[in-house]
Amino acid sequence: MAVHELFPYLCVADADAAIAFYAQVFGGEEKLRLVEPGGRIGHAEVDLGGGLLMLCEEFPEYDIRKPDNATGTSVSLHIHVDNADDVIARAVAAGATVLMPAQDHFYGERSGTIRDPFGHRWNIGHSIEQVSAEEMQRRYDTTEQSG
Repeated sequence: MAVHELFPYLCVADADAAIAFYAQVFGGEEKLRLVEPGGRIGHAEVDLGGGLLMLCEEFPEYDIRKPDNATGTSVSLHIHVDNADDVIARAVAAGATVLMPAQDHFYGERSGTIRDPFGHRWNIGHSIEQVSAEEMQRRYDTTEQSG
């Protein structure tokens, strides 16, 4: 058995607004939208250039629900961009909340974290240096989070 692709599939309360947000912030391009007669978006696909993001609106009858604002989400999406600071600023201007401002990290990335207006957590980063696994472990061992 081989895995050929992995697609993040997000559930949101307002897929039309989410598609517009992902287009504005990440430069996404809508490729497909399937709409039920009542107007609920059952499936949409947004091409982010480096991957395909799938979304749908809630289907409580199948226990498909958006993140709960009270408890958050256990999933983070990690996206590499040309300039994390610029993308985070665009996300905030479009309604996202900063959870962690962009900063340089020991593993060779500058990144920060936002929660989009639909409850999904995004780590947004860009590479600042190539770090070997051994050097990354050494740096990790000396950081506060490892102790």
